[in-house]
This record gives sequence, structure tokens and C-alpha cells, in this order.
Amino acid sequence: MSGSPDSRVADEGRLDVEQISGAAKAEPRRGAGPEGLAGAPASGGPAEGVWRFPVPAAEASVPLTRHAVRDRLLAQGMTGVRYQELVDDLLLIVSELVSNAVTHAAELSPEVVTELSVRRSWVRVSVEDGDPYRPKALENDTGRTGGRGLLLVKSVTLQAGGVCDVEHTGEGGKVIWASLPVPPEPGH
Repeated sequence: MSGSPDSRVADEGRLDVEQISGAAKAEPRRGAGPEGLAGAPASGGPAEGVWRFPVPAAEASVPLTRHAVRDRLLAQGMTGVRYQELVDDLLLIVSELVSNAVTHAAELSPEVVTELSVRRSWVRVSVEDGDPYRPKALENDTGRTGGRGLLLVKSVTLQAGGVCDVEHTGEGGKVIWASLPVPPEPGH
């Protein structure tokens, strides 16, 4: 499959992500149990699955990852007014988390991996890097021009009724994740 922007979704469920150094594929994670399988949409819900988007720890990877996640969310059926706020929130979270990883962890982590997990009642995005430092959300200091990305992620997540956290990986890095609920079908 080519890495051109016009051929983002392949028949086998792979999503090409254009990168600085070529194309990386975001593939459904396959493994034991239902987490690794892309499923059919539940009654009125999005199609389920788990995908990983590895990219170089470079500034250009932020919009590429955001677009790849957006394309995957839409391919999973998260279109229309019902999902608009959820998709917007997820894309903001992805942008902030990937940007933070690229800005603060690139020296120790040449690659950043975003994982998208879509389930009938929730969607989780996580960004993993190889830097062991556990970041903290800074308070809203109007004198600073940056440093509020995690505060924004936390605020958006909580406002949407979700949860977020930071965990250490077995390899010594960290993964920052946010899980948001899927809006119920109208009338439920």
C-alpha cells in the first residue's frame, strides 16, 4: 500500500501515516482476547478496535498523528453530530500529548507511539515515550506562554466525564492516557 495522503485506509484496516522518514503503518493490534480485534459496530455504536501510530519524536509528527487518529475515528463510524464533541476532545488530547512527548522526551525517546482503543462505551488514547520523567500539570499561570498542556488534557477529560493518568512502562518510559465515554444513542 502506498503512503500517499489520498490512500489512508486500506482494505485490511491499516492506516498509513506519512512521516518525515517514510510511511509508518497504524495497524490493529492483534492478540489474545477481544482487545486486539476490530469488531463490528454494536447497536448504534462505533466499530471497536485498537490501533497504534508510531512516529518519530519530531514536531511534524503532531499534526500527522492527529490526522491519522481523526481518520481512524471516522472510519470506525464516529461521524455526525452525536460524536463531534468527543472527536474534537480526543484530537485536542492527542495533539497536546504528542506535542508534549516531542518537546520534552525526544532526547531519550526517538519514537512516540500513540494508541487508540475504541470500544462501544468509551474511547482511550494514550501516548507512550521512553522518558521516565512523570510530568505534572502546571497551574494556570497567565505569565507563562506554555506548560499548560497537561492541565488542558486533564480539564477536557474531566469535563467530558472521563479519566486520565500517567503510568510507567516496563521498559522504563511512560504512557499518558485519557479515556472518554462514548455519547449514548439519542433516546437512551
